[in-house]
Amino acid sequence: MERYFLFANPSLLEGMSRVLDIGATLNEYNVSLSPQESDIAAIKSDWSAVGSDIESVIEEEKCRLTSNG
Repeated sequence: MERYFLFANPSLLEGMSRVLDIGATLNEYNVSLSPQESDIAAIKSDWSAVGSDIESVIEEEKCRLTSNG
């Protein structure tokens, strides 16, 4: 799961328009209703990434063990 909760993910067109945005008027970030909501979402995202890493290591080890006999 590739998700960066607090960072904006602009499109190609937005990225090209930022080159001409001298006054930085196009800066937009993901916002939360409260700091607690933001923390919960960030921690959830972090643990999801950890779980995904553990899952891929387990799969790699299964493949390694089955190929070695």
